Amino acid sequence: MGVPTLRRRAERRGLRLWPVGTVLVLSFAAAVLVAAAVFYTGWDLLGARGLKPEHRIDSKTLFDLVKLSFGVVAGAGALVALVVAYRRQRVDEDGALREATRLHTERFTTAVSQLGHDSAAVRLGGVHALAGLADDAPTRDLRQTCIDVLCAYLRLPYTSEADLPAGDAEARHAYLALREVRHTVIRLVRDHLGLDPEHPHSWQGHDFDFTGVTFDGGDFSYATFSGGTVSFRGSTFSGGEVTFYRSTFSGATVNFIETTFSGTTANFDRSRFSGGEVIFRGSTFSGGEVNFDEATFSGATVDFRGANGVPPAAVPPPEGEPLQAGLRLPPAWYPASS
Repeated sequence: MGVPTLRRRAERRGLRLWPVGTVLVLSFAAAVLVAAAVFYTGWDLLGARGLKPEHRIDSKTLFDLVKLSFGVVAGAGALVALVVAYRRQRVDEDGALREATRLHTERFTTAVSQLGHDSAAVRLGGVHALAGLADDAPTRDLRQTCIDVLCAYLRLPYTSEADLPAGDAEARHAYLALREVRHTVIRLVRDHLGLDPEHPHSWQGHDFDFTGVTFDGGDFSYATFSGGTVSFRGSTFSGGEVTFYRSTFSGATVNFIETTFSGTTANFDRSRFSGGEVIFRGSTFSGGEVNFDEATFSGATVDFRGANGVPPAAVPPPEGEPLQAGLRLPPAWYPASS
């Protein structure tokens, strides 16, 4: 995320107040209009036909006029005080937000520097620090920034176990350490997507960019992809098991376009596809297993057009069950009569 983008977001968050003179004039005008409306409503309800003229003002009437004058002055003063207090409250809130944003930025810088550390333990600390920052973020945009960095960490170049030099213990230890950090990121994403959407730490509705990521395992069980965009475009599921067991795809666009499932077990058992769109268009299934056992499809668009290969262990809907609206699966999953 570049500096111009951050500057534009800061400008949108900046406090914008009208000149105090303009606000006071508008406030007095609104007060006069409200008072006039109340007066004429009462006049109409009382059925008044006119005012009784008074050729002489006695002391009681004069005293009432004086009280009315002081009441008007007091009301004007109260209105000014209300406007000033409101503006002060807005300024204080904006100052508190700016201070929270400043502290968030300082912690963010520290956490990101930890992600680039040579030690896997320090990187793990940075991952947890970023997740905590996302939970404490004062604005939705700052939370999304933390999520973007965690996803970007997964998109960094990564050597899978199959590509390690044979017999190189040091390389294998480095791989296992890096793998642990990456799986921790996935686990934190899953945990936050599994929270109730009303929970203050829920990440549902945010965007997740896993474009081109190599997954050699990972657990998204019970995650709810609701709202936002989740992209696995061009990712590779190779080795290990990546499970979406009992996950819910509802109202989100989840993109598996041109994803490769090779030598892995991708488990969508008992997942629920309800609303939104899940796209496997152009994906490649070669080796391993991709399971949709007992998955339910209702109102969602699941698109497998142009997919290469049929998931070996994929379980289609029961024979004779009509396809849900918008559901498109490889023809080989269904009997010729369906």
